[in-house]
Amino acid sequence: MAAASSSSPPLSASISKLTPLDEQELHLLKEVKGHEVAISELNSISSSRAVYQKSGNIFFRKSVKSAIAVEQKQLDLAKAQLEKQNAAKFLPFDVTLQEQTGYDG
Repeated sequence: MAAASSSSPPLSASISKLTPLDEQELHLLKEVKGHEVAISELNSISSSRAVYQKSGNIFFRKSVKSAIAVEQKQLDLAKAQLEKQNAAKFLPFDVTLQEQTGYDG
């Protein structure tokens, strides 16, 4: 029995067609998700415990509270980069719209 062929292209073909901006956005989304998971995991640990956090190639012993603060800062930076990239995607359209309509607000 022959299997029915799918009309959509395989996932690998879709991934290979990503533009550099799409790849960067995908990387940032994965980074954001990773920081969110790390914060959730750290929140499940007792505050009296110590954790090891990697900085460069070295691990440092820190309190859970300071590790959460570092992860939150990295999460905020990644989200800001993602928002900046998304804003840059739509900038040419907005500029064109302003030029055509004269609307500046």
